[in-house]
Amino acid sequence: MAMIPVTGRIALDEREIVENFVLATGPGGQNVNKVSTAVELRFDVARSPSLPEPVRERLMRLAGRRLTQDGVLVLFARAHRSQLRNREAALEALLDLIRRAAVPPVPRRATRPTLASKKRRLEAKTRRGAVKRGRTSPPDD
Repeated sequence: MAMIPVTGRIALDEREIVENFVLATGPGGQNVNKVSTAVELRFDVARSPSLPEPVRERLMRLAGRRLTQDGVLVLFARAHRSQLRNREAALEALLDLIRRAAVPPVPRRATRPTLASKKRRLEAKTRRGAVKRGRTSPPDD
């Protein structure tokens, strides 16, 4: 059982990742019509035993449209001319997403505006109002 290290605490089993190879568009010349170099990588986020629950939830949020209704993350890599480099790019994209999901969000601490910032805001509003008042046309006689 080969494990792919993601972070210090998370490692993925290679068997959880499914790769399909398809014909790619783009650079490659004649080769692009003969060899399936593009990679479609699938990772079942919803049922992966390797991911802790908070990481799974954040990953599902981060994945956005790349996540199917069944909870499977689908990534495409077709930027390179070789299948090997596309496989590496797809795997790196998956690991990057998981690393980003592994970082817990910093909770927001409620703060209050300072007295000086309140005064600055009110003074700016007064100045702006004076500018606008100065734009009125003179009364008709």
